[in-house]
Amino acid sequence: VEQAEIGAFVEEWVKSWNSHDLTNVLNHFADDVTFTSPVALLIPTNSEGVVQGKEALRAYGQEGLRRVPDLHFEVLGTYVGVHTLVINCRNQKGVLVNEVLEFEGNLVIRDHGAYLGDSMNPASTVAKSD
Repeated sequence: VEQAEIGAFVEEWVKSWNSHDLTNVLNHFADDVTFTSPVALLIPTNSEGVVQGKEALRAYGQEGLRRVPDLHFEVLGTYVGVHTLVINCRNQKGVLVNEVLEFEGNLVIRDHGAYLGDSMNPASTVAKSD
């Protein structure tokens, strides 16, 4: 993967999230994607922090955006591995988060939200359901 392609992907990823364009975010995901995150524990998925499949991820994202209407990411760095990209960013509350994206071809097949140690408090990141 060329560095220019990685830069374009990250730029589009953050632009899509920051404009809350969930459709564009999900265009980069495989239909059978697996997503894991401590925050997913708070959004009912009946899956203990694991969201399976693009449509379930869409529902999770819609609910997340409903609960966090000011969602915003600032990219701090990107790290490239073998079929893997890590996007290090800060969210709207100043919490550091990494998105660990595993690719098959040009689609994300696994996405893991990972937080910096004690700074991860899902209750402070996502409002509980009404």
